[in-house]
Amino acid sequence: MNDTQDFQNFSEVLELFADGATWKTYFGRHIKPYVGGHVLEVGAGVAGTTAYVRPENNITSWTCLEPDGDMARMIEDKKVSGELQKDIGVLICDINGLESDDRYDSILYIDVLEHIDDDRGEIQIAMQHLAPGGRIIIVSPAHNWLYTPFDKAVGHFRRYNKQSLRRAIPEGLKEERVFYLDSVGLLASLANRLFLKQSMPTKGQLNIWDNFLVPMSKIADPLLGYFIGKQIVGIWHIRD
Repeated sequence: MNDTQDFQNFSEVLELFADGATWKTYFGRHIKPYVGGHVLEVGAGVAGTTAYVRPENNITSWTCLEPDGDMARMIEDKKVSGELQKDIGVLICDINGLESDDRYDSILYIDVLEHIDDDRGEIQIAMQHLAPGGRIIIVSPAHNWLYTPFDKAVGHFRRYNKQSLRRAIPEGLKEERVFYLDSVGLLASLANRLFLKQSMPTKGQLNIWDNFLVPMSKIADPLLGYFIGKQIVGIWHIRD
């Protein structure tokens, strides 16, 4: 697969998932209590989830880190249009492009870590940019047995379970919480893998998922103790 195909597929994915407000609000509610101070959102894309994971209070600064120049410019356009807060900063680079003395209280990887081949190396570098007591917060697709041609097409190296995500975390970080979300969506994804075998979801299917399945997961997930789901959330903080 060439780079052009990758970019076209990923652009198509961004458009497909541009809505998903129910899902973004749901997982945002779970991670907002851990987000505060100086915040770095790694691989922010076009900032499609920024507003959903940014708390109303306790934010000193917010920086979107995005290596793709076109996407970074789209973030700037959203700031001009009022779709995003004007105080959001944008850096066109990856984690290696940060200044050595840059420090953040919260570093977010929202549907990003699965795109990075050396995930543990990535988190090792991110850890060096944490302020004392700072947190790394990860949201990623769960379970390699759900890996499909769709994952491959959009550049996913893997999906995570609790064990594999923990293996990506280097020494020096202490786990606060690791849990799953979207148990009902997990069943739908399994059905697709077994029966429909679609490589790319349709807009209609995503609307059904966001409008009907996610609200069902909001009820089922706590009843199941956040023990199963098609997305995994992990929160770690720097050891004292």
